[in-house]
Amino acid sequence: MLLKKQGFPEDSELVLCTVTNVQHHSVFARLDEYGKTGMIHISEVSPGRIRNLADFVKEGKVIVCKVLKVNLERGHIDLSLRRVSETQARKKKEDIKQEQKAEKIIQSLAEQLKRPAEEVYAEIAGPILKEYAMIYPAFEAVVEQDMDLESMGIKKDLTTKLVKLIKEKIKPKEVNISATIKITSYAEDGVEIVKKALLEAEKTEQNLNLRYFGGGTYKLSITAHDYKEAESVLKKATDAASQVISKHKESSKIEILRDKND
Repeated sequence: MLLKKQGFPEDSELVLCTVTNVQHHSVFARLDEYGKTGMIHISEVSPGRIRNLADFVKEGKVIVCKVLKVNLERGHIDLSLRRVSETQARKKKEDIKQEQKAEKIIQSLAEQLKRPAEEVYAEIAGPILKEYAMIYPAFEAVVEQDMDLESMGIKKDLTTKLVKLIKEKIKPKEVNISATIKITSYAEDGVEIVKKALLEAEKTEQNLNLRYFGGGTYKLSITAHDYKEAESVLKKATDAASQVISKHKESSKIEILRDKND
């Protein structure tokens, strides 16, 4: 990684590590973001009794650890592997994966400019890391919020090409939710009532997909930037359909169920 954090990590910070040495009662690992070495005592590798550390970690294995204690005078860093949940480890690895994606974008820019990647990275990362913990969230803000990198202090001769690369490589976030709608009508013009209800639902939002599944059952799917927006769109659509059916409540009814897999 091009990212190199300065100084020492904070207590309780989650860090990405590469195992460098497995001994009888301890494991040594390199903190990839800091370029420093930490130690994991056998008691912090896994709960329960451990007969052989090699059954749990091997040299070269990439792991996520929690910083227990930092001794600044001696430069010692005590780590724990067992105190990191699977969810935390997965999230940390995903953050690093995203940061590597950001670094690849900068490397592509450096190739275009025919300049050393480390040099270009320093010019871009310097201003960004004053406001963000990592580069990728800033690149996301360029895509999602059209953030101006030049206003952060990055030179104009870099930002034009950089923004183009960012928008080519990073797509806006999207979430999807869906609901099942079942409409029953015994009215003489029941078909028209159902059509009108569905039409009113579709009119509420363009990023809405309505499919017929047979037996008066329909699938309503919503695509949006976040769940709050998606839920709002779903409510507007289902409310619109319900209002039409409510005018014919003696002969028609509507059932709306959120899909469990959302």
